[in-house]
Amino acid sequence: MDILYVVVLVINIIAALGVIGLVLMQHGKGADMGAAFGSGASGSLFGATGSANFLSRSTAVLATVFFITALLLANFQAGQAKSAGSVMQTNVESTPVGAGAASVPTDGKTADPAGASKAKNVPQ
Repeated sequence: MDILYVVVLVINIIAALGVIGLVLMQHGKGADMGAAFGSGASGSLFGATGSANFLSRSTAVLATVFFITALLLANFQAGQAKSAGSVMQTNVESTPVGAGAASVPTDGKTADPAGASKAKNVPQ
């Protein structure tokens, strides 16, 4: 499962970078007007409108791949076991560093400096 997760993650990153690159390469809406009046775009590799169609279709395909891989990654993360408690609980329960560290237990209860527990003084 870890290998599949890594493969989907790599495909997701490549698709994201591809979408960014393709969006930056596309012409704005005003660039089509220049091609209509005989600008140099009509002699390009894909023709006057061929490059716009090719880039927009490629962007749509890569965006679809990106969304599918993002959903797969979210599904993989939802299937993993969650740890009990929160991050704050693990930080609070850890033993502090310092001179008073010996008198503070790790279970979160306060310790009596004399070593006597208050539970012994409570009548049963």
